[in-house]
Amino acid sequence: MQLLNFTVIKLTICLIIGIVASYLVNISTQTSLYLTCSLFFILIVVFIVVKKQFIKTIWFGVLSFLTMISIGILTTSFHSEKNLPNHYSQHILDSKDTLKLVSFRIREVLKPGTYYDKYVIDILKINDTEVNGKSLLNIEKDSLQSALKVDDIYITKSDFKDLTPPLNPNQFDYKNYLEKKYIYHQLFIKKQSLMMVSANTHTLFGLANNIREYINFHLKPYNFEPDELAIINALFLGQRQDISEEVYSSYTNAGAVHILAVSGLHVGIILLILNFVFKPIEQLKRGYLLKTILLVSILWAFAVIAGLSASVTRAVTMFSIVAVAMNLKRPTNIFNTLAISMFIILLFKPLFIFDVGFQLSYLAVFAIVIIDPLLYKLWKPKNWLLDKYWHTLTVTMAAQFGIIPVSLYYFHQFPGLFFISNLVIIPLLGIILGFGILVLLLAILNVLPQFVASSFGYVIGWMNSVVTWISNQETFLIKDIPFGVLQVVASYILVVSLVRLFIKKNYKALKLFLIAVILFQVSVIYTQYQSPKNQFIVFHKSRHSLIGNITKNKITVANDFDSITQLQNKIIKDYTIGNYIGNIENTAIETLYLLNNKKVLVVDSLGIYNVKSIKPDYILLRQSPKLNLDRLIDSVKPKHIIADGSNYKSYIENWERTCIKRKLPFHQTSKKGAFIINY
Repeated sequence: MQLLNFTVIKLTICLIIGIVASYLVNISTQTSLYLTCSLFFILIVVFIVVKKQFIKTIWFGVLSFLTMISIGILTTSFHSEKNLPNHYSQHILDSKDTLKLVSFRIREVLKPGTYYDKYVIDILKINDTEVNGKSLLNIEKDSLQSALKVDDIYITKSDFKDLTPPLNPNQFDYKNYLEKKYIYHQLFIKKQSLMMVSANTHTLFGLANNIREYINFHLKPYNFEPDELAIINALFLGQRQDISEEVYSSYTNAGAVHILAVSGLHVGIILLILNFVFKPIEQLKRGYLLKTILLVSILWAFAVIAGLSASVTRAVTMFSIVAVAMNLKRPTNIFNTLAISMFIILLFKPLFIFDVGFQLSYLAVFAIVIIDPLLYKLWKPKNWLLDKYWHTLTVTMAAQFGIIPVSLYYFHQFPGLFFISNLVIIPLLGIILGFGILVLLLAILNVLPQFVASSFGYVIGWMNSVVTWISNQETFLIKDIPFGVLQVVASYILVVSLVRLFIKKNYKALKLFLIAVILFQVSVIYTQYQSPKNQFIVFHKSRHSLIGNITKNKITVANDFDSITQLQNKIIKDYTIGNYIGNIENTAIETLYLLNNKKVLVVDSLGIYNVKSIKPDYILLRQSPKLNLDRLIDSVKPKHIIADGSNYKSYIENWERTCIKRKLPFHQTSKKGAFIINY
């Protein structure tokens, strides 16, 4: 491939390999440091020998790539906060006390959940010991209490709880998601148990939050609608937690959710505006240097205010390189710029490689750079306006080629009308962003006319309305698409071979494309073959019972939900998508399940189990039956006891003690997750 002719791209790929290897295989910082230093020393020796003898050798290249892989391993290990000697987790393990006096600082305000307000916090002290590390803070919702502010320092007495893994198959792994952000534990407290120590701003995050609050304070008098203000915060301040579920779903279903993420388009427009404003500085002595410093500084200040998300960090890093090259009058290559920006980001934030936004943003940009020129050449309209819309369409289509496989893997849906939302909004987005920057500046200076604010609010409201209308065309929204890792890999092989065929148009390119098509078909067939054929699952659902019986390509679901809850149930949907199950059938919960040579007895709140002639292998207790478990065990002699989420906690604890005493396996779905029987 032509892309691999760029050395920096090869080195970046090696860095990524090292990061992924270090994440999958736990390698100590000391080992990775020794490995990197040894390889680096050997590389220098080989370089000196090769340089003196004026010969080319493949070993120098191999050593360079191995060294870069080891740097990736070292970077990941070095940035892992758990490896730090004073990380709070060490003191949790060492201390025998359950409750600890914890001092912490608010680092980030998250989108609130159903029952808790959520925050990311920096742990400062445990008892009297100074520590470091991040944790998740959950505070019970209280309408009378105000939200905590970034950089406020509090003390509370609490215990650290482990993050909860997904309790059902194929559910989103929030624990894994947080661990990639170096968050390993969580606290559950009430607001009344907090004592404030300090409210002074000390960190960059606190300063950025104060700036955002200052801007919002000056926007409040202009009476923007809540959804309009939420979109303004997303577009210009990188804060999406105030966007309602309804509006966010509309942008997702319309294929326009990328508009809400501060990305390359936003940063590019800001760079163009700043470049124009600072142009007179070029006349000064060393004016270009001063202008470059100002441009890069303002871009990174904007990145900090926007929260340093993966997408904004990528965009600002890339455009910082562009700004430097532009003002030094050096030609730039977009592939080198992209690779350098990725390389720099991953050196400082190695686990960004697993961030969905980071993946989608780079895949989209690479696809646009490679595929858009090929699509744009297909037709060259003479009309200026038509040409702009045609180019917008080709850019949109090119980006979709880059992100569709990953989008299907993460979100399992395809917005068929994505091109309409992009054709309508993207050509106007530059105007919206420029207009918005003017509105924010005038509001901060307290000179914003009301009619200008109202006009901008109307524009945002119009954009929301267009997106909502497109998302409501559900006929064109393809949902619940099963798509696994193998299909992602096969899809990108298919896309690369298709682009190659489009460029080369020869027999070899056609042969590679047909092989890629076969590989994709094989990946689909293999994944479907691996899906469960005969499986009985007791899912975990709080306060309810949910049972699934899979036979071939059908799941028979039995539950005690009301009809509304059943329609909204995500557990079964996640399972069927993840396991390529096409048919769902609903039925009532039975008393006895015969699974080939295995039997499952279900005992509900009535506590009836008059089945002396049948010896069940498993007993499922549901709806807190009032029974003597010892008598039940003596009567039917089961091999396993299961308690689902519909039971009272006190009942489950008693049953567990009984099973421990009887040395009988006991499975509690609220702790161990869904119980699966393969038969």
